[in-house]
Amino acid sequence: MSARDRLSDALYGAGWATVKKLPEPVAVRLGRTIADLAWKRRGQGVLRLESNYARVVPDAGPERLAELSRAGMRSYLRYWMESFRLPAWSPERIANGIDIKDIHRVTDGMAAGKGVVLALPHLANWDLAGAWATTGLGIPFTTVAERLKPETLYDRFVAYREGLGMEVLPHSGGSAFGTLARRLRDGGLVCLVADRDLSASGVEVEFFGETARMPAGPALLAQHTGALLLPATLWYDDSPVMRGRVHPAVPVPESGTRAEKTSVMTQALADAFATGIADHPEDWHMLQRLWLKDLDPARDPEQDAREGTP
Repeated sequence: MSARDRLSDALYGAGWATVKKLPEPVAVRLGRTIADLAWKRRGQGVLRLESNYARVVPDAGPERLAELSRAGMRSYLRYWMESFRLPAWSPERIANGIDIKDIHRVTDGMAAGKGVVLALPHLANWDLAGAWATTGLGIPFTTVAERLKPETLYDRFVAYREGLGMEVLPHSGGSAFGTLARRLRDGGLVCLVADRDLSASGVEVEFFGETARMPAGPALLAQHTGALLLPATLWYDDSPVMRGRVHPAVPVPESGTRAEKTSVMTQALADAFATGIADHPEDWHMLQRLWLKDLDPARDPEQDAREGTP
């Protein structure tokens, strides 16, 4: 393991061990302080965040983009502070920390005996939403985690999410799709963060007027299993409560090849994601390259993995 990998693992370990013990107001202030320091440094992540926001808010000038990136970093650090503290939160604290509109679309689908694929972008805190599903709703679910370096850091994230009641499968290895399909055929819930493709086989979509790639998995799972495909978006407001919305189901087209159906369905997901992101751009934690124009033609999958958000 390299010195950089050891440092990353140690920092995340310290975060989970230390931040979860802090009083909540102290953790909030700490997160905001770290966010502001990172924003002032104008590092690669902040610059990429501003570049991405420029697509979402095309009429924003430099001052507005700077305001958005500062708010975006504060939102991103709120995600991390909450995530470090989630294992110590009571079920009551989790239940009181989130409010999701139209959650009946999930519960009704599952009550009807159908599996449900819930697809989300990198908005606000998807881990909190997952913890709320397992504790507040009492619905276990399966998700996928990308392989991180070092392996010990990946193991930390898997253990963390499993501790919140999630079944976590590795993104690589080829067996995840079959396991997800079995869970859905059994009437289960699958939750996937699906606004950034981590392979060269993603589906091209129009996203804020430019071409990006998003994963085909959610649409393919719905086609293979008959599960409902539901987009969901999350956001923060000025309160301690995270908000969210489950959007209407994305239907499987009645005609077309599998690839054509997948393209149409993935574009529908992208459109739903765009609606939530445009309403709350500062809560979209996309500090990585996304649009094809930003990607090196000689795309390096390992570099993409290093840029990935856990």
